[in-house]
Amino acid sequence: MEDSLTTTAGTPRAPRVRAIAEQHLDLRGPLLPILHEVVAEFGHVDRSDVETIADVLNLSVAEVHGVVSFYTDFRTEPPAAHHVALCRGEACQAVGAQALFEEVTAQHRDSSTVEVHEVFCLGNCALGPSGTIDGRLRGRLNAESVSTAVAR
Repeated sequence: MEDSLTTTAGTPRAPRVRAIAEQHLDLRGPLLPILHEVVAEFGHVDRSDVETIADVLNLSVAEVHGVVSFYTDFRTEPPAAHHVALCRGEACQAVGAQALFEEVTAQHRDSSTVEVHEVFCLGNCALGPSGTIDGRLRGRLNAESVSTAVAR
C-alpha cells in the first residue's frame, strides 16, 4: 500500500493535489469537486491536502477542513481494505438489521482491515437485512454471510 505522501506514480502528492485544485478553478464552487477528485485518486484527504487546497482556492485551512469534516464522503484517514455498509432502514430493521449491525460491528471492532457503517435504505427492502460489502449489494445477510463475503 502506498503512503499518504506519494501518488501511485511515485511523484509527490502535494503537486498532484495542487494540479487537481487548479483544474477546477474555473468552476463556481470548486471545493466539493476538488475534494471528490482527491478522494477518488488517493482514498482520503490528508491534512497536507487541506492546506494545499486552501492555498489554491484562497480559503482558510479551517474552511476547507470544515467541509472535509462535515461530509461523510470525505475521510481523513486511508480506507480499510474492506467496507461493509449495513442497512438500518425500517424494512431491514423489521427482519433483524439491528442485531446484525451489532454483531458485525462487534466482530470487526478491533479490525484495521474492515470498516462497518450503517446506511439508511439501499432499495433492497424485500431481501433484508441488506448491505453492501466492498461496494456489492447483498441481501438476506447474517453475520456469517458478511464474514464469508469479506474473506473472499
